[in-house]
Amino acid sequence: MLDLKAKNYADAADGREAFPGTKRRRVLDQGLPFYGTPPPGSSFIYNPPPPPYAYTHEPPPFPVVRVRGLPFDCSEADVAEFFHGLDIVDILFVHKSSKFTGEAFCVFGYPLQVDFALQKNRQSMGRRYVEVFRSKKQEYYRAVANEVSDARGGSRSPPRRRDKSYDEGKDSAEHTGVLKMRGLPFSAGKDDIMDFFKDYNLSEGNIYITMNSEGRPTGDAFVEFANAEDSRKAMSKDRKMLGSRYIELFPSTHQAFSKGR
Repeated sequence: MLDLKAKNYADAADGREAFPGTKRRRVLDQGLPFYGTPPPGSSFIYNPPPPPYAYTHEPPPFPVVRVRGLPFDCSEADVAEFFHGLDIVDILFVHKSSKFTGEAFCVFGYPLQVDFALQKNRQSMGRRYVEVFRSKKQEYYRAVANEVSDARGGSRSPPRRRDKSYDEGKDSAEHTGVLKMRGLPFSAGKDDIMDFFKDYNLSEGNIYITMNSEGRPTGDAFVEFANAEDSRKAMSKDRKMLGSRYIELFPSTHQAFSKGR
């Protein structure tokens, strides 16, 4: 039974909760305009239809595609680059028996972006060609539930295993009161990070989520704790779950935190 203490998310089409209690935030939780005009500065390349929206007799479809044939060492950044120009809300890698299957679900900000994503079908990523299929919200939610359930049950290992010397390097690193987070969902906000570190007295001013040149989250963030001892204790959260994602933590510096801001 899932028992993640987190905000519920809404079903984009009918408003009902799906898999209540999971941490993965949905399109409507982001303040993103799921229907209608893209946000200022969006790099997307189509002009949305004027009101009323094109879907007049039924709700717009949930904007998700399934991707197959991904390289087994690919990252979220690789998928985001593959769909360059589209507004990505979430990327979910699919695992089976603790191993990455080469498949992923990608959620976009607007239904019409799915049509543009489908144009990437059979295009190459590295030395492999990637297949892109139209998917449904039920398939995406089911994949989310499976990932969370497997992780909570302890049947999944972290996606990228590290050797002993790597872990020892983390343990011996000097703490300054700042940690770097890696592997955040693209939809994660500062409130998610504060909840992740709920045992520590953090505010939004203690958190910096890094963005790329297009103003989109990179999946990394810096967190400034009250003191070095708190950041050392917070390392106990290394490789813990935020939704269905393993989060990696690294000791960092106040200079890195300030530079990002």
